[in-house]
Amino acid sequence: MDDKSGEVFPQAFVDAFRAASDLPAFEYRGRAVTRGEVLVLIAGFVRGLRGAGLTAGARVALDTGVTPEAFAVRVAAHVVGCQVVGLRPGLTREHLRDILARDVDAVVTDDAASRPELAAEAGGIPLLETGGALRPPEGFAPVPDDLTPRGDRNGIGVIHLTSGSTGRPKGTMVTYGALSEGWSLQPARWTDRTRRLAARYARFLLFGTLTSAVMFEHLGLSLLGGGTAVIPEQPLDFPDVFADRRITACMTTVPRLYGILDAVRDRTVDTSSLRALVVAGSPLAPHRLTEAAQLLGPVVHHAYGQTETGMLTVLEPEELVADPGLADSVGRALDTVDMTVRDQDGRDLPVDRTGEVWVRMADAFCGYWEDRRESAEVLRDGWVRTRDLGRLDARGYLRLTGRTRDIVIVNAILHYAGPIERVLASHPDVDQAYVVGVPDDRTGEAIHAFVVPQPGGAPEADALVKLVARELGEASVPVRVITITEVPVAPSGKPDKAALRALLETP
Repeated sequence: MDDKSGEVFPQAFVDAFRAASDLPAFEYRGRAVTRGEVLVLIAGFVRGLRGAGLTAGARVALDTGVTPEAFAVRVAAHVVGCQVVGLRPGLTREHLRDILARDVDAVVTDDAASRPELAAEAGGIPLLETGGALRPPEGFAPVPDDLTPRGDRNGIGVIHLTSGSTGRPKGTMVTYGALSEGWSLQPARWTDRTRRLAARYARFLLFGTLTSAVMFEHLGLSLLGGGTAVIPEQPLDFPDVFADRRITACMTTVPRLYGILDAVRDRTVDTSSLRALVVAGSPLAPHRLTEAAQLLGPVVHHAYGQTETGMLTVLEPEELVADPGLADSVGRALDTVDMTVRDQDGRDLPVDRTGEVWVRMADAFCGYWEDRRESAEVLRDGWVRTRDLGRLDARGYLRLTGRTRDIVIVNAILHYAGPIERVLASHPDVDQAYVVGVPDDRTGEAIHAFVVPQPGGAPEADALVKLVARELGEASVPVRVITITEVPVAPSGKPDKAALRALLETP
């Protein structure tokens, strides 16, 4: 393994693209965009950003789509050494105003004319367009200095925004040093497990947004492993897009997986090109993981991670084939991740004991943007408190059991939603289950449950109540079990519990 300890992100991209300049990096609008072409774009955008007065440490907000140019301008901003803030799709006007008020030096967008609300909220902040003055002119030829990264390893490289569902969007800050050590962004750190996964990413389906920390790290896995990122026309047609574009790897949320399985179950769908379908973002019931493996073959990877940390664990399909009992786990920690389970006082627990999952890695975030209190709560002596509950077995496989904050407090007693949801989902007539807490005059809060039936199933509320009582005790029984045909999905792609609570308020 080469010594890359002094290398600063995004040097690995520059080196990899130089080494194979004729290899396609993207497939976009019917044509291949080579790595050499992308390097020219990056170098041109570097010139444009510097020409706009931006230097190392400047804060640049990116409001760009999913295109080769969007990738190139982000990498260019990192070459300059900027702090990159990704403006994810779906930000409210209020959230956008709040973010741009935080000392942003410039905003990069694809087309300012199509984003009047962005222009209005930017005020006096310069708006730079990827298709305008920033774009390199015809015949542009970069020089070596254009592609020499200037980031400070101790400085902030990127700020990933959360959904803002609890109020002001949080930003997770990641230093250039951490980006330079990224599990997927630094091939010199790749282990055998990472290389196995990267080998499946020959044609990676790229969609959604490049501001997603998860999507960007998996894009890196594909591009740095010699693969091509395939950007199809919108809207995407799952699962037919897999065959149409010969996709070998795709990231998916649990709700999208359910839609894929419904389609595969009901009609003949060609998914033979797939080598890796990585499922993450929210809990996946064991019986659905088993079904996915049966319907799609040995391609389903069950992963767990956070914006603050990147991917933490993965269950490879070969592991599930060897031991079907692992269907209730999210796999083992990556080789670059230290993981432990601790009690409420921060003491390590023995195997098979449930507690909060703590992790430590070189590429974790360094704090929340303008939120020292929350940063101090989560970052402890080099460790990150995930605020997820789980247990590790003797082989290192992690079973998640809930969120420390996904609770319902009934008569001053804490009830975690996760265990109740798992019990409900274990009923043969139930496909998915979700638990929420709502205010109650008598008990403070009350447990309410929503279930999505199995195809052809008709779960009876009384039977589900008795099941919870038998498994968890009477105190954990929902006061109401509601059957719904599908779960509402938040912009993040995760099940939207706020929308479920709203259903209870609807007359």
